[in-house]
Parts: sequence; structure tokens; C-alpha cells
Amino acid sequence: MKRDSLNYGLQREYKRPTPPRSSILPGTTEERTWSALAHLSIFLNLFTGFLGPVAAFIMWLAFRDRSRIVAAHAIRSMWYQIAWALIIIAGWTVTGILTVVLIGFLLWPVMFLLMFVPFIHASYAAYRAYRGDDYRYI
Repeated sequence: MKRDSLNYGLQREYKRPTPPRSSILPGTTEERTWSALAHLSIFLNLFTGFLGPVAAFIMWLAFRDRSRIVAAHAIRSMWYQIAWALIIIAGWTVTGILTVVLIGFLLWPVMFLLMFVPFIHASYAAYRAYRGDDYRYI
């Protein structure tokens, strides 16, 4: 107490806080490439309709023992794709039911725009994964 009263008005020097590190540290170039490919597997859905989550799951099976980084990105990508598939199916179901009463026609443009959101978001996730960030969708 006495010592603090002698230093009244003087600025103290503090150490700069170190920024928090991510839980998954950036890996090798090969790990970052496979992590980005796991996120980009969503584009398989454009051509096949359902193989995006399957490809991400296969990547998780292949890398779960070899690389914790790739396995984490692959499993996140798989669940993200499954969640969006369910959201889009539910959205189109509601739109179809409401189309019977003509209100659903107003939802068609919304649903068409909503179908592009996961592709844009997954592309950003792939970019962040390739940079070595521990990107999480939520």
C-alpha cells in the first residue's frame, strides 16, 4: 500500500498480452491442402446431389489416425453439409406446402438464394483452412 502511494501518477509498463493460439496449429502444406479439399467437397453435391458428405467422411476415415488437423476439418465439413441438406429439404418442403395456398410462390426466390449460402460459406472455410486457421462453421 505504501509503495503504491509513492508511485501515484506514474505509468507502469506492462507486458503485451500474447494473442491466443488456436487449438489446432497450422500443419504442413499437405495437411492444409487436404483440409481445404474436405471443405470443398461440398461442390460434389452440385453434380451428384449427395456425395459431398460421403467424400468428407471418407477423408475423415483416411486421416483420423494420421492427421488430427485434416480429420477435424473433414468431420466439421461433413456435419455442416448434412445440416444444410436437412435445412434445404425442410425449406423446400414448407415452400411446396405453402405453394398450394399461393403464399409459397413468395418463398421460391428465398429458397433459390438460400441454396447458394453453404457453397459460399464452405469456400470461405476452405480458404481459412488453407491458411492454417482452425476454422469452425459456428
